[in-house]
Amino acid sequence: MRHFPVFLNLRGRRVVVSGAGECAVAKLRLLLKTEARISVYGVDADPLVRNWADEGRLMLEERALQHGDATCAAMVYGANEDADLDASAVEIGRAAGALTNIVDNLEDSQFITPAIVDRDPVTIAIGTEGAAPVLARRIKADLEEQLPASLGILARIGQAFRPMANALPMGRKRRDFWSKFYFGTGPEVLRDHGEEAVPNELHRLLDETKAETEREGFVSLIGTGPGDPELLTLKARRLLHEADVVIHDRLVPQPILELARREAIVIEVGKTPYGPSWKQEDINDLIVRHGRTSQVVRLKSGDPAIFGRLDEEMDALDTAGVAFEIVPGITAASAAAASIKVSLTKRGRNSSLRILTGHDVKGFAEQDWRDLAKPCAVAAIYMGVKASKFLRGRLMIHGAADDTPVTAIENASRCDQRVIATTLLDMPNALEAANPAGPVILFLGLSPRAAAVLAQEPEFELSEAL
Repeated sequence: MRHFPVFLNLRGRRVVVSGAGECAVAKLRLLLKTEARISVYGVDADPLVRNWADEGRLMLEERALQHGDATCAAMVYGANEDADLDASAVEIGRAAGALTNIVDNLEDSQFITPAIVDRDPVTIAIGTEGAAPVLARRIKADLEEQLPASLGILARIGQAFRPMANALPMGRKRRDFWSKFYFGTGPEVLRDHGEEAVPNELHRLLDETKAETEREGFVSLIGTGPGDPELLTLKARRLLHEADVVIHDRLVPQPILELARREAIVIEVGKTPYGPSWKQEDINDLIVRHGRTSQVVRLKSGDPAIFGRLDEEMDALDTAGVAFEIVPGITAASAAAASIKVSLTKRGRNSSLRILTGHDVKGFAEQDWRDLAKPCAVAAIYMGVKASKFLRGRLMIHGAADDTPVTAIENASRCDQRVIATTLLDMPNALEAANPAGPVILFLGLSPRAAAVLAQEPEFELSEAL
């Protein structure tokens, strides 16, 4: 993030615009919505600028900006569409200690003006770091369609009511009050009875919320999928946004954690393969402690019911009498198969699919090797990189062909996904050469679809033995 988004208080402060033509008009339309004192300097002023000056909405000097004109200004815009005049405006503004901007000149500007959706006092700013203004305008248009004009009326009434709502304790109870107002009864009362009835509804809702007993804590055990935030379920997104406490695995990526409220407590309980890790007992205690009094989401990579130690955490919650729910996620096997455009089952090839782990609490995991070694058997193997030599040995001892296809997918569904296609014989060497750092799913008996191979280049790798 090159530009940090902030909202600058312009009440009573000076904003200087160098330029009075068409380019300046576009910025002035926006600036006139603020409470700033606006000064415009430029020759050949646009008729609109002169009208605004005649109405007393801004001060117009029909000459070029000079040193001293930007004294005490908060911002200075160069809107002359003339490189020399704009450069001079920036020099004058910076000498006066103001933030400076040249319209459509990202490199020489100290700040940029975003596209804005105005539902005063609700303001949404949209920026693309100057990379795609047309995209910002499209997002703006979409948001304006979604947000009714009445939203601003409700927000202004709610703003005046905030001191009374502060009688509610900070946290969930206060959030519930405002959620009921803005997304429930507020719009209904405004629509059916008009603006005058809305304050009475706020008082009624406040009394009702004060009388409510505190909700008991609750835990949602959520599968976040393999890492792509767009693969989260709608329910998972909603619960994550509402949570008081977020407890997450090491493999849950930052873009998903960004969906949590800024005020939420976020705790990582990482488990590093063959390295330092949280003990499961300590994780259980943490979930229970917060779950007694708070809305907790426990985020697990993939699906919580597949190699996620789900039963241990459910047992701890049951023992403590803490209510919980399970929200399934897309497991890595499904996402990885989709990424290489293959089906996990296929008529005439395999009528069953094994999902197994290469490593469990006792070490390398034993399986029904004879059945897995049969021609056309398909298995999705989790945590199998370190166990690759063990897996190859067990399978080949039980009759698996050395040219059985094996496909490894690292970071399935993410932008840094990598596909390594090899054979059972060469699997350990191919994985060692690839040296994956992220989570890997191994597919025994599956090769990438030819179209997927082409789409993955250059991330796609093929073992030399093939």
